[in-house]
Amino acid sequence: MDRRELLKLISLATGSVMIGGELVLTACSRSSYEAIGRFTEADIALLDLVADTILPQTDTPGAKEAGVGPFMSVIVTDCYTEQDQNAFYEGVNTLRKEHNFENLTPDQRTEVLKKLDAEAKAYQKPEGGSNHYFTMMKQLTITGYFTSEKGQKEALRYIPVPGKYDGNYPYQKGDRIIVY
Repeated sequence: MDRRELLKLISLATGSVMIGGELVLTACSRSSYEAIGRFTEADIALLDLVADTILPQTDTPGAKEAGVGPFMSVIVTDCYTEQDQNAFYEGVNTLRKEHNFENLTPDQRTEVLKKLDAEAKAYQKPEGGSNHYFTMMKQLTITGYFTSEKGQKEALRYIPVPGKYDGNYPYQKGDRIIVY
């Protein structure tokens, strides 16, 4: 039985109506590359590729495995100002059209992102203007990765709450950061 059916059965059994239930049911059925807002499936796949270039798979999962591409598209669509949304979306188009990012080798992708990082650091945000698109992509990659289940449990040492805070937790050289 899938979550959608379970939620329907619970609603029927309890005789209650779930406020925003259609949103929950939609979220339960969403594939990772379903179009979100202005972002197409291809855009989200490109964002996953950018994120995975920034945080590639090593002995821990990469950003693509953590689902950072869909995360970025949701945050940009739901939380960013219209100016930042437009700048971000234009950045996606720039990566696709000017850099042909999807068809580059991993080393070439890294070089493109290094150039964009230098460009973003030199960028001066105009008053009332938008941020540089690569700065937003990089910040969302880091946030999305380290707040994902894979990032928390496989890249960091996750200690579930409730539990007591131990500021003197034993540390061995090379241990991962502890997340409560």
